[in-house]
Amino acid sequence: MSIPQISEFTIRRHANAKSFQRGEAYYEAGAVNAVIQRGHLLQADVAGTQARPYHVNLSFDSSGLTSVNCTCAYDFEGWCKHIVATMLVCARNSENIEQRPTLEQLLNQLDHIQTQRLLQELVAEYPPLIEAIDRHVSWMTNPADKQTTISVRRSTIDPAQFRRQVRQILKDTVRYFEEGYEEDPIGEELLSVVQTAVDFSERGESENAIAILSAITSTCAENWDDVAEYGAENDEIVGELNEAWCEAILSVELTPEEKVDIQINLEAWQDEWNADFGLVMEALRQGWDYPPLLQVLQGNITERGAWEEDVPDYADDLALIRLKILERQERYQEYLYLAEAEGQTEQYLTMLGRLGRVEEAIDAAQTQMNSMEEAFALAKTLSVQGALQQALNIAQSGLNLPGNCQYELGIWTSDLALEWGNSEAALLAIKAAFQVKPSFVDYQKMTELAGENWESVKTDLLRIIRAYSGWGTESAKVDIFLHEGLIDDAIAIASELSSDHSELIHQVMDAAIPHNPGWVIANARHRAEKIMDAGKAEYYYYAVEWLKKVRNAYLESGKKADWLSYRENLIQTHARKHKLMGMFKPL
Repeated sequence: MSIPQISEFTIRRHANAKSFQRGEAYYEAGAVNAVIQRGHLLQADVAGTQARPYHVNLSFDSSGLTSVNCTCAYDFEGWCKHIVATMLVCARNSENIEQRPTLEQLLNQLDHIQTQRLLQELVAEYPPLIEAIDRHVSWMTNPADKQTTISVRRSTIDPAQFRRQVRQILKDTVRYFEEGYEEDPIGEELLSVVQTAVDFSERGESENAIAILSAITSTCAENWDDVAEYGAENDEIVGELNEAWCEAILSVELTPEEKVDIQINLEAWQDEWNADFGLVMEALRQGWDYPPLLQVLQGNITERGAWEEDVPDYADDLALIRLKILERQERYQEYLYLAEAEGQTEQYLTMLGRLGRVEEAIDAAQTQMNSMEEAFALAKTLSVQGALQQALNIAQSGLNLPGNCQYELGIWTSDLALEWGNSEAALLAIKAAFQVKPSFVDYQKMTELAGENWESVKTDLLRIIRAYSGWGTESAKVDIFLHEGLIDDAIAIASELSSDHSELIHQVMDAAIPHNPGWVIANARHRAEKIMDAGKAEYYYYAVEWLKKVRNAYLESGKKADWLSYRENLIQTHARKHKLMGMFKPL
């Protein structure tokens, strides 16, 4: 099974400039261990700053990549450097990807007895695995009723196994903190358990979801002090629990007694845990019989929406959860009424599009669409419906609205315009993307799109990039300036960079040696001398790399005698630094 085509153009699009630069350095340093393919899954371990390597997973299907994740703590824009490094292996050395059998293929080689023996040996090697097996066997041997409206008392799972799992996560977190790891498992692991409850709700088994959520919430409330001592905060997990509880409660019919029991427990847990379960309490109070909500679902929409009193801060969260449930139940007209009443414009417009009501969606967009995000969502929905021209029109309108997805919308619009054969629209869209996130790849793309108008377009782009002060675009600026022969502009950027950006600075110095050797000599000498004077032997390699630039600049400018004099002074000054002198000899 072949992997999808992965180009460097795609990788740069999904990573910011700094992540791409660092990921490429990881790739070139051989930090990516063997990339293994198992069916539709690619896996790799990437050496990083921690003792244990980071694990990268890439999933794909016939249409391309479907999910990309890494176990590192990176939480900024786009892919992390470990993902970039792995992607570069796939793009540049795909022939080195090791083909391994899938889990299904492996298990098909075993008979019943061998499979049992395998599980027994795995549990002996990884004792916590027994909890996961226990949980899954319980689910598989006790199928739940698929009704949407069922009593919470008919849960079929054992909450004790989830309490044990949460306690273990908290214990592991304490151990991680005590061992000095910068990353701890608490966030990812706990959210994974919460997602288990959400999965049950989505399958119409909300009684099981409530049992799981009760186990998670009670265990966290009882044991959180253990991790709070190390600075762990509960905001993220409480937020996820609020939404998961809300969905479970609104997906099942509760008796008055069950509602009271849940309310009493939640009040106790939030006091013990210093949490805020206001969203859950409101969902519990309202259910689906709240009079203003009933009016909205019947199409009677007023300015107050689905509320009879002041609208709380969590109103949007509650509305989105209700919409999720209405969609699951295929109650599409009620979905539209509620989305319109609660100002959920993106959901309202995209549902119209998904229902094939394209003209109605476009008419509504003229008066209701207020953000790039809403335009982007509607445009993508219309494109799926095959309404490409309408999708392009909406996307172009969105680029003139406020929002935080201008780069993504601009690139998407440009690609769609090219598919539609409109190179002028493609150029305008990619230029809008360039304004908020300059990229050398996009700059080159605009060179092709502009054709005979390139000189005037180039003037605008250079003005944009000179004025742009956003973080992480130094590499793009340098690439563009060097491409255009604007050495002084590149020098101005390199002069302000710390030596952490040594590769980028070296790139500028190599280009600047014939143009301005004096700058290269002064700048590289300063960086080299700072390292040598500090006497830190582990950094001498970098000092010698800077001195190579000094030497090349002296020789290029016909000042060999000055280089030899400077070199002799360095030898006399640092003669006792034997490691440095050994590295210095080739110079």
